[in-house]
Amino acid sequence: MKVKKGDKIKVSYEGRFEDGTVFDSSEKHGQPLEFIAGVGQVVPGFDKEVIGMEKGEEKEIVIEPKEGYGELNPDLRKAIPRDMLPKDQEPKEGMILMMQAPNGQQFPAKITKVDEKTITIDLNHPLAGKKLMFKIKMEDIDSGDKGIESKV
Repeated sequence: MKVKKGDKIKVSYEGRFEDGTVFDSSEKHGQPLEFIAGVGQVVPGFDKEVIGMEKGEEKEIVIEPKEGYGELNPDLRKAIPRDMLPKDQEPKEGMILMMQAPNGQQFPAKITKVDEKTITIDLNHPLAGKKLMFKIKMEDIDSGDKGIESKV
């Protein structure tokens, strides 16, 4: 059976940057990644590559930024007044702040620069602009097609 859109699947994976550094893996999480194929629960490039795979199949894929977490967007780098931070919080480059949108949704922002009056934050996803390599293995496919008995 091959994976098709809407199938619930389990995939073991290892994600690496171009230099070979591992940034994530199913082993790190202690279990395969489970998601519904083809409906946008994972980045588009990963979603496309699992369609058509069979149980037990392994492959290596490369996901370009546009099919991953997007290109780096310079408009998502902002300078904000330093006094917007709580007085007891000393900002440092590399620190991750949790910001809150007007709708209440929280999102991370990385501090990229600190000076006397402002801090510069980057709201891009940490993997934006990066080419990603994955080794994946299809562990399980549940198509939901178990057969339907007709009661007449």
